[in-house]
Amino acid sequence: MTTSTLRVAIVDDHPIFRNGLSRSLADEPGFEVVGEGASAADAVALFSQHRPDALLLDLSMPGGGHEALRQIIRQDASAAVIVLTASEEDDDLFDALKEGARGYILKGVSASTLVSAVRNVVAGESYVSPSLAARILTEMRGDPPPVPNAARGPHDDALASLTPREEQILGLVADGNSNKEVARQLNLQEKTIKHNMTRILQKLKARNRTEAAIFLRDARSRP
Repeated sequence: MTTSTLRVAIVDDHPIFRNGLSRSLADEPGFEVVGEGASAADAVALFSQHRPDALLLDLSMPGGGHEALRQIIRQDASAAVIVLTASEEDDDLFDALKEGARGYILKGVSASTLVSAVRNVVAGESYVSPSLAARILTEMRGDPPPVPNAARGPHDDALASLTPREEQILGLVADGNSNKEVARQLNLQEKTIKHNMTRILQKLKARNRTEAAIFLRDARSRP
């Protein structure tokens, strides 16, 4: 096994799907499947035992995928948990990302797309299936109905600490722009945008760009 091998665990309570996915990844160069499970308890135990580079997790399973995700992230906030599910529900998507999932992929995705997504997540990026990513952007751009007697959100103070330039950059990122596109729109160098995004993530205590965008979406949704 080389140092570039990605160690992956798979947790899904459908044996046929899980076994097929395991064989597909095991046949992929640079991948090793270190364990399989069928429940939330299995997911937590597999992560504790193997500390895989990535853990593929279904949401619908005994014990609940969301509960497994929360327990794993409490163990290790940097864990690369990727939700692989049939659920396209907004609540499942946003809750999973808030709970610390680094990816949210819909079942039915091609093997090549899944492999690429896993590699990107392990490299420190985040991944959301394109149809759902578009939904996130649509919701953030829209004007949701006001929430009666809405309390201040937990990230309001952190958002208020952003400089006008940082707030402008985060807004453009939340609208779906890459660092290069933001730099072009603001007539700045791409490395300047990257430096600002690093500061933004630190101020918000956000794990990635997607989570920071969700914080902004939540703030925008309150009157």
